[in-house]
Amino acid sequence: MLFDSTLRRDLARTFGATLVVLLTIVITMLLVRTLSLAASDLVEPKDVVLVLGYTTLAQLATILSLSLFVAIVATLGRMYRDSEMAIWFASGIELARFVRPVLRTFWPVLVVIVLLLAFAWPWVNRNSAELRDRYAQRSDLARVAPGVFQSSSDGRRVFFVERDPNDEVGVRNVFALSTQGDVESVVSARAGRIEVDGDDRYVVLEAGQRSDVNATTGETTLAGFDSYRALVDIRALRRVQEAPAKTLSTAELVRNATPRNQGELVWRVGMMLAAVNLSLLAIGLAHADTRRPSNLNLIVALVGSLAYYNSINLTQSWVANGRFGIAPALLVLHGGVFLAALGLLWWRDHATVLRQRLHARATARNATHEAAA
Repeated sequence: MLFDSTLRRDLARTFGATLVVLLTIVITMLLVRTLSLAASDLVEPKDVVLVLGYTTLAQLATILSLSLFVAIVATLGRMYRDSEMAIWFASGIELARFVRPVLRTFWPVLVVIVLLLAFAWPWVNRNSAELRDRYAQRSDLARVAPGVFQSSSDGRRVFFVERDPNDEVGVRNVFALSTQGDVESVVSARAGRIEVDGDDRYVVLEAGQRSDVNATTGETTLAGFDSYRALVDIRALRRVQEAPAKTLSTAELVRNATPRNQGELVWRVGMMLAAVNLSLLAIGLAHADTRRPSNLNLIVALVGSLAYYNSINLTQSWVANGRFGIAPALLVLHGGVFLAALGLLWWRDHATVLRQRLHARATARNATHEAAA
């Protein structure tokens, strides 16, 4: 049918352009953020591209949903301004008739959004967390660049080492300055290496000396050594912690129904439902005044979508705190938005008829009063 094919072609074209623009903006912002993390020594510089890929994939479901929403509002809004909608309405096509071609055009995108939220979202968060934790839990010596003075993560130690060309693991010309209370210690050695014993990490220095100076009393202690073993990191192995809810698979969230996991589940399901609800809302919100062409309808629609997304985050917090159950949270918010979208479509289709009937009744009532007078 001409109506369906024309509308679907325009929707697909606008969606593609919108998706490219939003992806460019988001990737640029995420790149700046990732480079900032790398500069702050929170991300391995060589992993910047990997972290950027993870964060972009995590945001892809939201980007696709917004692209759908903007594409529908922009396409139908243009049709209103160009009087194309007036032609379709005059031919007997109601606004509710636009739902079918919209869903037929974008159902593959909706399926992709569901798959991203159900499977890609927890996988990306799990891998990103492991990447950051593995880098953050390195020993202080592992952070030292050869030939450069560098501070430890807590700022209480300074290291200097040179790489040993004959040993890929060991270092040479080691210098370490540390402060504990009033005592300042300086350790120097010709060579050193890292050893792991259980959950602890040690540095083993050879052929060196240690000097301790008490800043309060001025007492100085100097000792030489052939071999010196010191604990430098008690977190060589990653501590087992409770995994954040966003790193758990959807099946695990269902099986382990704690309030925290239920909050995450409500967010994922809510984002899936939001993609459908926003597509329906966009059809009703796209209405534009042909006599005063403007993009006001798009601005209003975007503000409404942001309010909807904020409400999804709010319900996640409420469910995680035990204030709401899953079913009430989903029914009240997303069921309410779905009914509002259907009501808006009905109003757009019948508002003119209702206004004409009300005007006719008012005219008849006035005529009756004048005749009685």
